[in-house]
Amino acid sequence: MIRPLLIVFLKAPHLGTVKSRLACGIGPFAAWRFYRLTVAGLLWRIARDPRWDTVIALTPDPAGHEKNKLLQGFRKIPQGRGDLGKRMARALLRAGGRPAVLVGGDIPNLKRTHIAKAFQALGRADLVFGPAVDGGFYLVGARAPKRDVRRLFHKVRWSGPHALSDTRANIPPHRNFELIDRLHDVDTPTDYEAFLQRYKNE
Repeated sequence: MIRPLLIVFLKAPHLGTVKSRLACGIGPFAAWRFYRLTVAGLLWRIARDPRWDTVIALTPDPAGHEKNKLLQGFRKIPQGRGDLGKRMARALLRAGGRPAVLVGGDIPNLKRTHIAKAFQALGRADLVFGPAVDGGFYLVGARAPKRDVRRLFHKVRWSGPHALSDTRANIPPHRNFELIDRLHDVDTPTDYEAFLQRYKNE
């Protein structure tokens, strides 16, 4: 039986190049440290589940050849050139027609139950989204990624409250979708403070 594919969409964990909006508020080192801890926790929770294969789609492309303890042991593919939408579509199309789910690395509360729920949704729907509280999405998946997946991300206003609504507006009439749980991502200093508060209250 062919297993579905989980794609973890990451920037290489280099100091000064990750979480730039967050770094503006808490500094580049603190943002880099948060990113590394979040990615490490995410990979530990979801990436080695036997129900799916996992691949890391990494940018910049040469980073896939670097020795990096954080990403050691995982198959890595380059994201390639283009804007965020083009790179995401390219990664989904690498699934070769099997069900594929793509997630980012900045969702501290993302668990394997969310991934399993997304793949279950793809048993009923063509597409699945995991909405983020800020209006974006932390997860997107396709039952059988085809070329029209590129249309999903056409003229999407990224990094803002319209990312999910713009993407949904691009869904062709013959394709249906489902939504799974809404989660918080951490992109800005305000997100970070809210995350710390939630963490203290757990």
